[in-house]
Amino acid sequence: SAVDLADLDVLEVGSGRGGGASYIARYLKPKTLTGLDVSDRAIQFCKHVHAVAGLPFTKGDAESLPFDAASFDAVINIESSHCYRSMETFLANAKRVLRHNGYFIYADFRNKNDVALLHSLMEQSGMKILKREDITANVLRSLDLDHQRKLLLIRALFPDWLLKPFLEFAGVKGSKIYSSFQSGTMIYLHYVLQK
Repeated sequence: SAVDLADLDVLEVGSGRGGGASYIARYLKPKTLTGLDVSDRAIQFCKHVHAVAGLPFTKGDAESLPFDAASFDAVINIESSHCYRSMETFLANAKRVLRHNGYFIYADFRNKNDVALLHSLMEQSGMKILKREDITANVLRSLDLDHQRKLLLIRALFPDWLLKPFLEFAGVKGSKIYSSFQSGTMIYLHYVLQK
């Protein structure tokens, strides 16, 4: 909701299993929304599970976006950039595919020692920073509120010997990522930039 996406052409880079893109397409009413992910399995899953009119999913690399320059009014990137080889290359690609005055909407976590570097890359991207916010407390609150549901679901679906990796992935209380947010060694940031 940081930017009104109604009637805009939107790209979500790192769309994963498609839930975010599906939500945006159904409720925030963009003109078009394209989900892009590097994983073939994720794309196939999205095409099967999120069959929403006007919501194509395509395979592609965040650091080499397969779109023409000035194709989108907004680029969204949520919790995937920490996996990229080069944040600088990704930002250059995001800027390239944005139209004049287009928005880059971003949220992801970083080790507290890497926060200054991330901010420097955002400043050097050639886009204007409209908003920068530490949302770690919000993320922790969300993890707290969803803890019990995730715990019950994971325990119901997986044998005991597989519990630990799924509990870690889900960020339940006591997991490494949860503890990192709680201790402040991991920071979750939200940015809005404009070309």
